[in-house]
Amino acid sequence: MKNCACFSDELNSFIDSWKEKPGNLIMILHKVQEEQGYISREAAEEVSVRTNTPLANVYGTMSFYHFFKTERPGKHKISVCLGTACYLKGSQDLLDEAKSLLGLKDGQTTSEDGEFSVEPVRCIGCCGLAPVISVNGEVHGKLKREDMAKIIADCRSESEVPSAVLER
Repeated sequence: MKNCACFSDELNSFIDSWKEKPGNLIMILHKVQEEQGYISREAAEEVSVRTNTPLANVYGTMSFYHFFKTERPGKHKISVCLGTACYLKGSQDLLDEAKSLLGLKDGQTTSEDGEFSVEPVRCIGCCGLAPVISVNGEVHGKLKREDMAKIIADCRSESEVPSAVLER
């Protein structure tokens, strides 16, 4: 079978080495998302064909595990912790503010301009800094709703979030 041009040579080789192994689907989907940032319909169809797995099973796996994304992520990824400590300290307000500032509608996670993705997560593991968000993998804590505008503006200008905002 011809390898998919939508995948790198490395990913095609990985799929070839895993396609016959039990439990292969999750490993392959992780690798696809690692390379592409999400799993497109084309990628899901290719995985289905290459692993001889019904497309419904591929999508079933992708929808069961919240880690898998079917929408192209924004350039800047904002994860808002909704774990117990963060939630009690106002993280839902941070999430609502980020969505409002970026014009995200219900169910939408990526801004229209493709610059931002905003998603709730269950626990980042920094409960002592609650409420916490992660911006492009960097954790920021002890935030207030009004801090979100500055964080988003700083991301737009490609500058770092000032430490004064990070360590109240």
